[in-house]
Amino acid sequence: MLCSCTVPETDPVNKWWHAEGGIFAADISPDGKFSVVSGVDNGINVWRNTDNKLLYHWRHQSEGNNLVIAIHISSDNKYVVTADREAFALWSIETGDPVGFWRIDESSIRDVAVADDAKGVLVGRSNGHVMYFEPQTGRRLEFLGHQERINSVDLSPNGKFALTGGNDYMAYLWSTDSGQIVHTFQHGSRISKVALDDQGRYVFTADSKQDSKIWNAQTGAPVSNLKYIARQKIFTDAVFSDDGKSLLTGAPSRRIYRWNVRSGKLLQEWKVAPKEGSRPATAVVYAVGFMPNGNLLSESSSGLAELWAIEDE
Repeated sequence: MLCSCTVPETDPVNKWWHAEGGIFAADISPDGKFSVVSGVDNGINVWRNTDNKLLYHWRHQSEGNNLVIAIHISSDNKYVVTADREAFALWSIETGDPVGFWRIDESSIRDVAVADDAKGVLVGRSNGHVMYFEPQTGRRLEFLGHQERINSVDLSPNGKFALTGGNDYMAYLWSTDSGQIVHTFQHGSRISKVALDDQGRYVFTADSKQDSKIWNAQTGAPVSNLKYIARQKIFTDAVFSDDGKSLLTGAPSRRIYRWNVRSGKLLQEWKVAPKEGSRPATAVVYAVGFMPNGNLLSESSSGLAELWAIEDE
């Protein structure tokens, strides 16, 4: 029985070391050009994936262990926001320079996102509050719609809409201008992952049990439920394709999945390399992304960037 349920090992098209000691946070730019990874023992590294060149090395703390647990690249490839539990930093990809560093005192940071041109930064916290902050103007808005800890946030490229999900079983799409809720997405257990399509077509919300749903971002109506048999599926990353036909997800079980947006059907599955020395052989897929050549890229806790081939439907 165990053998019949086991996903076979899959071979990547190519792979590169991005952090030999392993990583615990990463993001891949929407066009696949850049990866930003938080290494266990070597800070934050920015890689250009077209030639696997290390561009920059960043750190939050001048000394001690690197504790960055959340990373997000703006969809225009210009800025990166990184966060540890107590502070977040904004960086320029074009120059490699830091833009700003801000400390959060009242509650630990859970997730972050940044808009194009660094118009806004979204910070989800463990007390259920979400802060929208405009670095250029200093404007700050607190969203208080959630009743419990925030687990996942996303931000539209223009910074006008935020998507947040938490332990209160709720996900909200809301306006960063007014703080008003646009759509409410209710689940039967805590929300573990949310993702907003950069082109404003879809919303993805997944809970900690069996519900993973795609919604129409304009109307709030359901589009599809991801179809799987498992009683529980946790997702660590989710990205919509440019053409709006596919959803790519990463998981803590070494798995990458590609889904049909309209039907929720699983189209393809891959299994990343395990972290060296892990027993059992495990790895968390922290970031997934579509590449311009029709392949996809993953960054996992093994410290490897792996390139995978997408099969034609």
